[in-house]
Amino acid sequence: MNLTSKKRAFLKKKAHKLDPIFRIGKDGFTQSLTQGVLEALIPRELIKVKILQNSEVNKNEVAQQLADAIEAELVGVIGRTIILFKENKDKPTISLELKSVK
Repeated sequence: MNLTSKKRAFLKKKAHKLDPIFRIGKDGFTQSLTQGVLEALIPRELIKVKILQNSEVNKNEVAQQLADAIEAELVGVIGRTIILFKENKDKPTISLELKSVK
């Protein structure tokens, strides 16, 4: 799915009230992190991942690596928080609302 600026804005608005589910620490980008994020993202469709202060990783690079690894859309990086979206084909919730956004 290709996200337009209006769709990104809609998803950022939806994500505003969400708490980060995962935290990236000093270990940085790992395979177990990728698997956990994917398992959490599929039923929810929209999640936040927080990069902790003790992490030495580049936030934009990690955000893109994570999105590519799980084939999700990178909605945005706000501060040290990554917002990811992946459409749930079986039980869509947010993606149904997203399709009405022009």
